[in-house]
Amino acid sequence: MELPRASLPVIERRRALRLFAAAPAVAVLAACGTGSDEPDQLLPLATAAKADAALANAIARRHSGMSETARELAAARAAHASALQREIDRVASRDPEDPPSVPDPAPKKAPSSADAAADALRAAVREGQERAARLVPGLSGYRAGLVASVSASCACLQEVLG
Repeated sequence: MELPRASLPVIERRRALRLFAAAPAVAVLAACGTGSDEPDQLLPLATAAKADAALANAIARRHSGMSETARELAAARAAHASALQREIDRVASRDPEDPPSVPDPAPKKAPSSADAAADALRAAVREGQERAARLVPGLSGYRAGLVASVSASCACLQEVLG
């Protein structure tokens, strides 16, 4: 069955060309409008992950009895920092020549006793887990999954530390 010609919408050729010509400009404006002057929400998590890795490495150097566990924790937290850094940089579209958006932590000094060192590691991963867990509900998509996985990993590290 054919529809009568009068019922089909008619778009003039000039109007269609104007719409197609405006599409790239609208896309650029939409992309620029999504930026924010506020720091990325993941920045504190990445900074803390780097600091935790530095602390764990300092503890591994100072306390030989804890070195294997501390090095494993340092590797895990460094991986968290790296994944968070990549996501922050992906969203910010920064120049690769710029310094990292997540600053390197100040050198860490390990606590003098093994018990204090173990407590410091437990406190660091507990804080990392809690901070990430608090952030997850406000995120969406990939970012929510990434931060939830960091939180879950920190929870596992807490179990390893006892």
